[in-house]
Amino acid sequence: MSTFGKHRRLQDEDEDLLYKTQQTTIRRRLPWSAVEMTDRRRINGPTGATRAPVFVSCADVKDKSAFERPARTRDAKELRKIYLKTGVIPSASGSAYFELHPSNSNTSGSLIPPSSSLKLICSVNGPKPLSRSTPFSPNLLLSAHVKFAPFAARRRRAHVRDMNERDLGVHLENALRGAIIGDRWPKSGLDITIMILEGEDDRWWGDMSTAETLTGSDGWGMMNILAHCVTVASAAIADARIDCLDLVAGGVAAVVEPSSSAEGATTSTKMVVLDPDPSEHSNISSACVVGYMPSLDEITELWLKGDMAGASADGTYASPNHDALMDGAIAAARASHSVLIEAVKESAEQAVSKTANNKQHDSSSEMEI
Repeated sequence: MSTFGKHRRLQDEDEDLLYKTQQTTIRRRLPWSAVEMTDRRRINGPTGATRAPVFVSCADVKDKSAFERPARTRDAKELRKIYLKTGVIPSASGSAYFELHPSNSNTSGSLIPPSSSLKLICSVNGPKPLSRSTPFSPNLLLSAHVKFAPFAARRRRAHVRDMNERDLGVHLENALRGAIIGDRWPKSGLDITIMILEGEDDRWWGDMSTAETLTGSDGWGMMNILAHCVTVASAAIADARIDCLDLVAGGVAAVVEPSSSAEGATTSTKMVVLDPDPSEHSNISSACVVGYMPSLDEITELWLKGDMAGASADGTYASPNHDALMDGAIAAARASHSVLIEAVKESAEQAVSKTANNKQHDSSSEMEI
């Protein structure tokens, strides 16, 4: 064999040895092969191939009622069913969960619900001392934050708070500030945080296809959210054992035009309805939200929006009447206040019974010793 052939064979052997060494090093460093390599610090999907879910098309639904706007079956002065529970977050000073049952249940074969629901969870932290750099304050410093979960609306929301969420926080802070006895906690802070797990839509989903944005430009759903944020925050404050003048309840009322298909409805007749569902009304001309303390008969927050032309309490007036709309919102707040009182009483009874059981257990243990 020539010298060139020997040199070429030695070069090939060196390359094979280098390749085997590299492969051995890779296998020692990785617990799996290169094909099954995964990142243990992240949640990985299945290793096998998966198919994307295929949902039933709305066009295949035989029940055509799924494509029609849901009609209001409640009376004009009747509210939707409310579920309120306190003490749902053990790590917080006070907490509450609020759920508004949808007025129209999904009985059709469509995957799209006829109307949205409302789910809120509130946590209260404090009163807690402020930092040394904060100027002295003789009263309690209240801070309210309202945040939509990314999955709360039909269109996914960003993690950063937008203008609507800041607006809700300001209105909520104003509604609660008048009820809390702040001079009992000088140089202390109270943080109230509300997470909207499911938000109410501003209009029916069938109207959203022609709208510019899914969140809506009217903001009727925001007014419903604010009213119930006041209620759930008041329940969380009571759960935190913070002294207040009264429990603040939120109420909302709206001036709507009956649909043309309704019996006896005319285009000029408007009426005031309590707890309006924006998906049930095609034309909402104005709405009003109040934060109300029934024991003192005082309003801590008032937000009125829209055109009041032709509104009345019973639908018979033709002149503007802001008092009729405010009275409707106060009536809704009184109804919500009854649910709030029952939830706070139930929480207090559970706390008293738990304390009594603990004392009885301690006394029995001392007798045994």
